Amino acid sequence: MTNKPKLLQGDEAVVEGAIAAGARFFAGYPITPASEIAEGLAEKLPAHGGKFIQMEDELASMACVIGASLSGLKSITATSGPGFSLKQENLGLGMMIEAPCVVVNVQRVGPSTGLPTSPSQGDVMQAKWGTHGDHPVIALAPSSVKETFELTVKAFNFAERFRTPVILLLDEIVGHMREKVVLPEEEEIEIWDRKKPKKGPEDFNPYEETEDHIPPMPDYGTGYRYHTTGLFHDKTGFPRGTNEDAKKLMDRLMAKIEENMDIISMYEEDIREDDDVIVLAYGSTMRSAINAVSKARENGINAGWIKLQTLWPFPEEYIKEISKNAKTIIVPELNRGQLIKEVKEHVFGNADVYGINKYDGTLIKPDEILNKIKEVK
Repeated sequence: MTNKPKLLQGDEAVVEGAIAAGARFFAGYPITPASEIAEGLAEKLPAHGGKFIQMEDELASMACVIGASLSGLKSITATSGPGFSLKQENLGLGMMIEAPCVVVNVQRVGPSTGLPTSPSQGDVMQAKWGTHGDHPVIALAPSSVKETFELTVKAFNFAERFRTPVILLLDEIVGHMREKVVLPEEEEIEIWDRKKPKKGPEDFNPYEETEDHIPPMPDYGTGYRYHTTGLFHDKTGFPRGTNEDAKKLMDRLMAKIEENMDIISMYEEDIREDDDVIVLAYGSTMRSAINAVSKARENGINAGWIKLQTLWPFPEEYIKEISKNAKTIIVPELNRGQLIKEVKEHVFGNADVYGINKYDGTLIKPDEILNKIKEVK
């Protein structure tokens, strides 16, 4: 039976993607423009045997999601900028104890309360460095409703596969716009589940070094007893404050991401051989970028585009290679210039890099990008 087309909002696509990926737990707190995710999961999770809890605040929400993950449930929370800030301490804990979960941030204009109903891409660097210390991070950014569904599933798969929290960075435009989508059949969706131990409880160490750097993860309550701590720890999970153990653990946490860039790093491109002006964008801004490049080509300008679906880890080698053939890279963003700093760092002077920036709650229109393309030509 073929699925029928649906008119879905971006936030609703997160709900559909989470259920399809096997999510069975949500803890969170209502906040514009992410509340529709909580509302949708409050309705759908119980129908699939899952649990929904409205928490007293975002710090507790993140802690609750981590606890549910340790008990074996695929877990998710959703918020916007102020709530994302409050989650950071426990998000760091989740990364240290390697608790797979998905954290959705539907971005709005900040800082503080800002413009609660207006779009922004102002949390890009916070997604990378929001919690303190060096840490692994995966952050994905959809640009359409259908892509929101797909990247929600990917976020759960990456969380389970690499045993880490994964951030899904929507912006208000993507979260609230509606598009006709046809969702895939259940059997067409690739689903990953966390690796389970093959050893018995008596021989089990929860943070044993493995060839892929990802320790197996039993569920609490299944006979495997193990300790978790935000302190640096050894393979037993108990704290050890030695310099050697700290470095060893951090290197492993980073290696499981860095050695899988070919899987985690996702992007699309439309670049012809002679295109020397490249527009690199993400999220809702990508839609204006594609339209602008199409108009530029109609005017005889050699222009192409790159859509980043994975923002972190940043595709350094890919951008370096692109910059060898491009004369100019344009980076439109709904902020004062965040991801552009990574682009500039990794083109190594091979191409000129220009930004187009808005941070007043309005979107970047195709003609604004087109005018910049004409200007740099």
